[in-house]
Amino acid sequence: MTRAQFDPLEFLPKRVYDRITDLRVNDPDLPKREARRRVRRDSLAEDGRLVLLAADHSARMTTAIRDDPLRMGRRQELLSRIVRVLADSPFDGILGTADIVDELFMISHLAGRTSPARFLNKKVILGSVNRGGLSGSVFELDDRPTGYDVDGIVSMNLDGAKFLLRVDLSDRDSIETIDYCVQTVAECNRQNLSVFVEPLPVIVQDKKRKVDADPEKLIKLVGVAAALGSSSTRIWLKLPYTERFDEVARSTTLPILLLGGETSKDVGGLLREVEGAMRAGPNVRGVLLGRNLLYPTGEEDPLPLAFAIHSIVHHGLTADEAAGQMDRREGRTTQLFRPND
Repeated sequence: MTRAQFDPLEFLPKRVYDRITDLRVNDPDLPKREARRRVRRDSLAEDGRLVLLAADHSARMTTAIRDDPLRMGRRQELLSRIVRVLADSPFDGILGTADIVDELFMISHLAGRTSPARFLNKKVILGSVNRGGLSGSVFELDDRPTGYDVDGIVSMNLDGAKFLLRVDLSDRDSIETIDYCVQTVAECNRQNLSVFVEPLPVIVQDKKRKVDADPEKLIKLVGVAAALGSSSTRIWLKLPYTERFDEVARSTTLPILLLGGETSKDVGGLLREVEGAMRAGPNVRGVLLGRNLLYPTGEEDPLPLAFAIHSIVHHGLTADEAAGQMDRREGRTTQLFRPND
């Protein structure tokens, strides 16, 4: 099915994008002021489920979308797609590094005080803690915190933290990352903050680190992640969809969000994975998706897919039912910026 194209450079115009740097130079405290004014939810998951957007890839030198190695490095387009999902869909929120979150608060400020412009109000915002294990580096599994610390998350009025925990049992660097993760979980517990842990077994394949989604390995690592720190009551897990996912879900009582993984053009396949995950167990509570949502296929608008995923998670639609409703979302937009802005 051919879908209408989305022009991200029109949705977030250059004249507005360029003003972000002016704000950085002339008013560096603006994001913190905007963050403190943000209206937060009374509870993290109002109906017990969450659909969240992941936007922390570039901090680990991950910029490729399919055959374009630098697609996510085009910042104006990336921010436009993020704002499109947050402002025009019912997505619950976003995971981001400090640069992304600061830019979103600046964009919200530039859009003005009208209701549509306050697109971060009552959204869940998670701060990404670690991206020090740069993609392709010899120290890739020594993934130390280089992003938000817990004090920074609290000072920016965010809702929680996210920690990527990749483990290769043959690599000694993994124990360092486990230690960083334990410290983050402990600090989040002290601040009564939720922490989203993404435990991933990895192997070396063709000289690159690859996720090994073997369900038995994943189940064993879930057991490790669930036991981190002195309390597990605010830990959520972010896991890949795999064979026997129902067994993976049953290996813990912690709430689980499905991750998106590598980009694909198979939108229908993604929707079926989301449906399958949501049916795998009562503790599967939603998704935390990035590239597959922001860059669906070609130049597509991410909005129809955002609505489809939301409807599967929050309203129990099947993948086919959700896909059938995608056409109704094309072309609908909130005009955040007027021609003279």
